[in-house]
Amino acid sequence: MNEVETGSAAAIARDPSAVPAGVIETITRMRRPIMISHVVPDADALGSMFAMARAWTEPNRQPIAALPDGSVSKRLAFMPEWAEIPIATDADFESADGFVVLDTAKAARCGVGKERKTGDWIAGRPVVNIDHHATNTGFGTVNWVVGEAGSTCELVYHMLASARRTIDAVTASMLFAGMQTDTLGFSLPSTSASALHVAGELVALGAAVGELGERLCRSQRKSEFDLLRVIFANTRIVADGAIAYSTATHDEIHGAGCSAADIDDQINVPRSLEGARIAMLFTEGNRGKTRINFRGSGNVTVLELAAHFGGGGHQQSAGAILDCPPDEAVARVVPYAVEYLARS
Repeated sequence: MNEVETGSAAAIARDPSAVPAGVIETITRMRRPIMISHVVPDADALGSMFAMARAWTEPNRQPIAALPDGSVSKRLAFMPEWAEIPIATDADFESADGFVVLDTAKAARCGVGKERKTGDWIAGRPVVNIDHHATNTGFGTVNWVVGEAGSTCELVYHMLASARRTIDAVTASMLFAGMQTDTLGFSLPSTSASALHVAGELVALGAAVGELGERLCRSQRKSEFDLLRVIFANTRIVADGAIAYSTATHDEIHGAGCSAADIDDQINVPRSLEGARIAMLFTEGNRGKTRINFRGSGNVTVLELAAHFGGGGHQQSAGAILDCPPDEAVARVVPYAVEYLARS
């Protein structure tokens, strides 16, 4: 495992030179880099990936983005449209001279397509790994992980500013989208003074705050609304209301007109219940595999809980995947979560 550079987001805000020099130097040497994020990318993954690609595009450098078919939710489909970054083909993976992996904690989670075996696609080429997940495994050649940062987009802003790269209005919008969503509208404990300062800088640079609000928060399609009906109907509480969870089977998700790519912030339904200290969402986007989203409130962390089931993430926002349908996953996870909360 390569050495992982860590740091403080606040320290970086005070002194942009705190961005590890190796990160910028390694990217600068690349001429045909592919930007990569995690499978089922959220706005932070897409925003950081596209912002990096746009800011490093030059006459002698053409970054492109890895985005397997069907991996982007309907709600976030506007982001690749706005970004206008070419999507990597098989030939591009062969000719790339390096990779920049963003918002991704381990190589197995890279969104490079199912046909590429874990790590084989790297083939000895440099990998710059920029992330804010505390459980990052340091799989890159150069790793920059700041677990306290509220989003990877916040880190990318600091890196671009340190490298004196141009951040135009579209790039600013990509970064703002990632920051806004990963902090739940700048409402989570991970929202630092540094994050708010960066958000202000992005607005000054032309981030389309109003349109982003419409697209990210006030533009639900009927299929997404129908899926929310399922999540609300299936929500249950245990441990005297201290744990809330919901489920959606493969048939329920697809019956609503959605897919695995559309599973994201539905966790906020059980999370919104008063008194819930742990919220969980069990979804079967792909038949026979249950994705579990964990969220903690107050002083309750869920990273250890997710790790027990082979997952990872952040202290209060984590996830895991079990090879079983939702009912079996609930039977395994909920009792353990009750015990875990009692020990917390």
